Amino acid sequence: MAASSEYGLKTIVWKRIKDTIITDCRKSEVWKILILDPFTTKLLSTCCKMSDLMSEKITIVEDLYKSREPVPEMKAIYFMTPTAKSVDAFIDDFKIKPKYKGAYVYFTDYCPDELFNNMKLYCGKHIRICKEINIWFMPQEAQVFTCDNPGAFQSIYSPHSQDKKKTLETLADQLVSLCATLDEYPGVRYKKDNSMENAKILAELVDNKLAKHYELDDSTKKKGKTQAQLLIVERGFDPVSPILHELTYQAMAYDLIDIQNDIYRYKSKDGSEKQAFLNEDDMLWVRLRHKHIAEVLEQIPKMVKEISASKKKPDGKITINNLAQMMKKMPAFRKQMTEKTVHLQLAENCMEQFSKNVEKLCKAEQDLAVGSDVEGVKVKDPMRTLLPVLLNPYGIYDKIRAVLLYIFSLNGTTDENLSKLIQHVKIEDEREFILNWKELGVPIITTPINFSRKPTRRDRSQGETYNLSRWTPVIKDVMEDAVENKLDTRDWPHQSENPAAWNGSGAVSARQKHKTSSQDERRTGSRLIVFVIGGITHSEMRCAYEVTHAVKSCEVIIGSSHILTPNSLLDDIKALSKHPMEFFTIDERSNA
Repeated sequence: MAASSEYGLKTIVWKRIKDTIITDCRKSEVWKILILDPFTTKLLSTCCKMSDLMSEKITIVEDLYKSREPVPEMKAIYFMTPTAKSVDAFIDDFKIKPKYKGAYVYFTDYCPDELFNNMKLYCGKHIRICKEINIWFMPQEAQVFTCDNPGAFQSIYSPHSQDKKKTLETLADQLVSLCATLDEYPGVRYKKDNSMENAKILAELVDNKLAKHYELDDSTKKKGKTQAQLLIVERGFDPVSPILHELTYQAMAYDLIDIQNDIYRYKSKDGSEKQAFLNEDDMLWVRLRHKHIAEVLEQIPKMVKEISASKKKPDGKITINNLAQMMKKMPAFRKQMTEKTVHLQLAENCMEQFSKNVEKLCKAEQDLAVGSDVEGVKVKDPMRTLLPVLLNPYGIYDKIRAVLLYIFSLNGTTDENLSKLIQHVKIEDEREFILNWKELGVPIITTPINFSRKPTRRDRSQGETYNLSRWTPVIKDVMEDAVENKLDTRDWPHQSENPAAWNGSGAVSARQKHKTSSQDERRTGSRLIVFVIGGITHSEMRCAYEVTHAVKSCEVIIGSSHILTPNSLLDDIKALSKHPMEFFTIDERSNA
């Protein structure tokens, strides 16, 4: 298993693949070839290793879209998405001269009749098995999933979009796929928004598709609602969390360091290029990812010292150089030490960036976001908080983030004030970074009709927090309110009936010590699934684990079309002004 944890989405997905594809393969003792498209390649790489496949008599893994040598004596397993491109590539393998002895075909989701009939027409006699296994989502972490579709942001929020309806339909199908994989039939609710309809539309689509799915399910008995609830909310619901500089390890690393596809690239002290995967195979990463950077920097050296002591080595000041020497001299624990070296290096990289720019920014950002300073004194003039940021030589993206937090704190500003801010940041030709937030339903220019009250926040003043980490993502309030049955039905209408265990009150506070009640017992083993249209942040992902840990009776799972970072979101916001054809001519994505 790629995911070392014994629970979670990756484990569930791998088990489902084993129970369908692998079980069918076991019936034949012959070694087989596995052929994947880009989505299923990525899917399998998240939840299993090549050694797992080898142990199941799969000897070769091939790319469906690439030219392959025929192996007529071997059977092939095709695991692919039900798209015209994938089906055409499959047909090409058998239409004229069969490349393989036979085909075991597995689709991630429902295959349209037209595509299925084409397959039957051209290569029906070569197909041994054809199944739809309903895994059309990406298990990113134990409690995090995506639809692997960053482009959904443009499709849904761009005023020039031509495929918004189709994108929402696809997201609904993928959410149904998630529920089916979890064997859940949840009650569906959405965040009501007077200016945006996407959450309501998606909730309707998901609820209708769930009903249809469970009516058409293989079992003869119609499935009733399970002890699960699905909440759907739009990205504009909380514009602050994706913009703030976060100081917990995972969020900070992905914001400040150039980490692509979960790969951290760095130079060792001898100058050689190294890379490390930041995933759930690395148990130290799992232990540290949600901790504040101060705790990470404190804990890694302690762990190294423990290993050093166990090897009877002097444990002076821990540096990368010291570790390199220790590793050369003691091959027996090289792997164990490598893990810690990687995280010491990554944490140090984060702190270099923090000391250079971020530390001074954080106080202003937190004051603007929370609306009060460290002492709890209300910020009466947000411009006085913002001005030092504008006058300092910070990068353009950092200044834009601060300006946005200022505007969000006021629930919009005047045209005149906005023009001055844009001049200060020197983005006169790139005003879209700020103006396009209106496409998400976030007030940028103050008008009498766009006034909307800010959500009432939970009081966390008694909790232990770091001065530069006082903000809590709004989604955590929602998760806790949902678990405690405190979501207001006026703000969170029910799209469908609520499962019995989610009715009534009497749930426990996620911030207090858990006490079992009869309601909690009924809800034990239940799930809360939260879906954010338009991307989720690493800080919001962390909230799912925190609430699950605090409330033992309910597992919280969070997902979206994709995972975003502050700068990637700003680039996406800016690109909302582009017409569809422009995306093919210029790529302005940067990590400035």
